[in-house]
Amino acid sequence: MRVLVLGSLATELGTAARIVRSRGGGIVQADTEEAALAALRRDGTIGLVFADLARDLAWLIAALRGERIGVPIVACAVAARAEEAVAAVRAGAREFLPLPPDPDLIAALLAEASGDANTPIARDPAMLACLARAEQIAGSDATVLITGESGTGKEVLAHHIHRQSRRAAARLVALNCAAIPETLLESELFGHEKGAFSGALARRVGKFEAADGGTLLLDEIAELDIRLQAKLLRALQQREIDRVGGEHPVKVDVRVLAATNRDLRAEVSAGRFREDLLFRLDVIALRIPPLREHPLDIAPLATHFARRYATLNGLPERALTPAAIERLGAQTWRGNVRELENTVHRAVLLAAGSSIEAEDIEITGTLVRPAGVQEPGHAAPAVTTAPGLAALVGRRMEEVERDLILETLHRTEGNRTHAASMLGISIRALRNKLRDYTRQGLAVPPPASGIA
Repeated sequence: MRVLVLGSLATELGTAARIVRSRGGGIVQADTEEAALAALRRDGTIGLVFADLARDLAWLIAALRGERIGVPIVACAVAARAEEAVAAVRAGAREFLPLPPDPDLIAALLAEASGDANTPIARDPAMLACLARAEQIAGSDATVLITGESGTGKEVLAHHIHRQSRRAAARLVALNCAAIPETLLESELFGHEKGAFSGALARRVGKFEAADGGTLLLDEIAELDIRLQAKLLRALQQREIDRVGGEHPVKVDVRVLAATNRDLRAEVSAGRFREDLLFRLDVIALRIPPLREHPLDIAPLATHFARRYATLNGLPERALTPAAIERLGAQTWRGNVRELENTVHRAVLLAAGSSIEAEDIEITGTLVRPAGVQEPGHAAPAVTTAPGLAALVGRRMEEVERDLILETLHRTEGNRTHAASMLGISIRALRNKLRDYTRQGLAVPPPASGIA
């Protein structure tokens, strides 16, 4: 991926840039906020900004929002005060990177921004069959619809298909349709012309043009607004797109992979997804099984994650003991591979011995120990619970989330924008939750007067 560096390459930012290049990334440099904005307008392939904290990041972030450019910004500084880093994040920076830069941290930031993924790890026949089907169709240009529960690895499979395709030498551009506000999404997908809307001060290349010759992954495709679905359908059928405010169509050569954890046929029945678009996307369907359906992969995945996070955190590699593997294998993993990854990452940080033991494994925040085993020389400790948390024990996560969302809405008197900000989610995600609750027959507070 390409990274824009806002600041002097003669400083520690230059060290960060060299690390990016060593990881296969490209560098675009800008000395001023205005030059950075101009570069981001004309180059839709820039996926991340490393910006000197001394620059006016609040101005740049506001300008990017005004022009509907959704590129994440990482604030960088040497020996910055904590309040400065917090202020940058509150202004809209995605992360704070302390300088001199840590190569592993930069690698993690690049991986997160690009959606880069490791080669799928599979030993179980169920997952091997899924990979075999993916590799069988990878060489074609057919549109692929990847389905599966949240956390199963849909983006991992998409990258695997791209690497096996004839487009592997070109880039894969990923866009999470649920992570981009509706007001920005059309411009992110199709780009815009100068003057297309208030704040559009220059032409902007969208993801379709950025992926020209390569692959475009549309993750969480079910979250795409119904109006944009029509425009996407035309792009798939005609292999051309219309920039926002454009007068002439632009030809593109893009293979589209779409991913979702929703049942699109149910979404069609509910009137939230176009049936013709579903038919156009569903040329080849790939369903990734939940982790509970390929349990033989738990041990190799856990071993892989243990090595990976030991390296990223600068810790010695510790093997998972048979008891730890057994403990992991006994879980249902409702969060699938993502939950397993987070659990192993936590165990890597908690382990103190020469290996990762069963007692180092925490599942959903509860320390798991083999039955009857206590700390040496100690009686079973009493469990202390923070005030108010006792009422949550034994309840499903979905119920706790629902009650939190509805109570927050009550507290904000129906102001959904404020509620979404307090909850740390997008307004679109909040609306989708409320829509689901309404379908379930729950009472949802009406929007505040004049506020969506």
